[in-house]
Amino acid sequence: MRCLVVGAGGFIGGHLTEWLQQQRCEVWALTHRPSPMLDRLNGTVEIRVGDVLDEAGMVELIREGQPEAVFHLAAQSFPTVSWTAPAETFRINVLGTLNVLEAVRRAGVRPVIVSCGSSAEYGPNPEGAPIAETHPTIPTSPYGISKLAQDHLARLYAQTYELPVIRARPFFLIGPRKTGDVCSDFAQRLIALERSGGRDFPVGNLEAVRDFLDIRDGACALWTLAQRGRPGEVYNICSGKGVAIRQMLGLMKSRLRVSINERLDPGRLRPADDPVRIGDPHKLMALGWVPQYTLEQTIEELLSYWRSVGELARTSG
Repeated sequence: MRCLVVGAGGFIGGHLTEWLQQQRCEVWALTHRPSPMLDRLNGTVEIRVGDVLDEAGMVELIREGQPEAVFHLAAQSFPTVSWTAPAETFRINVLGTLNVLEAVRRAGVRPVIVSCGSSAEYGPNPEGAPIAETHPTIPTSPYGISKLAQDHLARLYAQTYELPVIRARPFFLIGPRKTGDVCSDFAQRLIALERSGGRDFPVGNLEAVRDFLDIRDGACALWTLAQRGRPGEVYNICSGKGVAIRQMLGLMKSRLRVSINERLDPGRLRPADDPVRIGDPHKLMALGWVPQYTLEQTIEELLSYWRSVGELARTSG
């Protein structure tokens, strides 16, 4: 299958590009700027540098590449950033999506389009039960609202133009080469303490429960949606299992070569934080997808990655 990954330089896009290449797909990768995420794939995929906001460029790329599947992952993907840069968040996430959909429509091709939204589209869930696709969409950040707008555009184009658009809502995808999330933050700081011999480890709320899923299972889920998803439908990408941040930290600590002393840092507490956020993956699993990686395996990969990054920095310095 000939695939186009839009936003291939990001965390999900980079891992998905690698996954598709392993499936022997012909992959075109669009990245906003040269990205280390794609360094290992240079020469095995067609890497293009471009901007999802360049409407004419998107049309030209799709006409040239003639993809059978388009994975739209380009985004400003940090909820915290969306509070300080709401206009940029909407420009990239909403106008960028519109450009991708319009480019496909104008290029005269009919690839399967997998539009990657977010679990941030859902509203709070005080009961703590797994969130199904029917849960109310009441976002609590500009980022979540932008992703919900993206979702509605994808749905509208599927209905109006009969484009085979499938909507995905990932929950908490984790793994090597990611930054800015709690798992990567913990792993990076713990390995720094392991290297320095330090012990002080400030933390925020450790009681929150989240649905963590290995990025490789996430890439497989997106591939499954492209192959078997129903156009116009929305699918959660998640494990269906809740893990307390404290439990996740404990798994990391048990694999360290030093002991640490964690302490509460009020500056790391969020003003509003859902106590429990777990997804319901049954709709996705009905397509034949099953997670393959355990949280323990993912944590081993994370710690190994940050050890290797630290060693590389040490030897190159």
